[in-house]
Amino acid sequence: MRPRIGITTYLEPTIWGVWEREASLLPRVYLDAVHAAGGVPLLLPPVGTDPTVLDLLDGLIIAGGCDVDPTSYDAQPHPETTDTRPGRDDHEAILIKAALDRDLPLLAICRGLQMLNVTLGGTLEQHLPDVVAHDEHRPSPAVFGQTEVKVEPESLTGRLFGEQTTVHCYHHQALGIVAPDLRVTARAGDGTVEAAEVNGHDFALGVQWHPEENPEDLRLFTALVAEGKKRRASR
Repeated sequence: MRPRIGITTYLEPTIWGVWEREASLLPRVYLDAVHAAGGVPLLLPPVGTDPTVLDLLDGLIIAGGCDVDPTSYDAQPHPETTDTRPGRDDHEAILIKAALDRDLPLLAICRGLQMLNVTLGGTLEQHLPDVVAHDEHRPSPAVFGQTEVKVEPESLTGRLFGEQTTVHCYHHQALGIVAPDLRVTARAGDGTVEAAEVNGHDFALGVQWHPEENPEDLRLFTALVAEGKKRRASR
């Protein structure tokens, strides 16, 4: 059986056919990436959160999306911090803690890395252009930028990507104070944290970029699915 990889989703007002209702959403590129890497994607909506659902999974992806609510890290909202979803934040924080408790293979993507950092006690830069003085991490609405990142060689990130890689990015927030249990393993040239790993875990990795947007490079998803296979085999 292929490893079962859970992916967090979000609730959004949606229109399809004659219907206009709230729905649980996730861009298809996540599903295609997990499937192409050899896994079975399972959607986890932010409703009735029960961490025991992770007992059915072989890996977990915390997906990208909207801004993290700054009250979750005791900060006042920046004028550019908009469209937050506190319910989703709570849902994902529960799943992150439960995944780490179970040592479940974990991949956190973009907002997911931010949630990983906040859940473990870190903070965020709410509007990155204020810090780096450019908009290259989010060039314009619905347009992904490309960022070259330098990687720490003695790390899981380094084993997957070598000393540097070019990635797809779309974010205006980033890690501020890094949580004590996180080790930064990649940065952009402007110093922005691009990847971090949770100390003491074989596979608990967050990236600030969007690997699902590059179907030619499935290294993160392939590695996650491989870890899921090992976990399944050891049960």
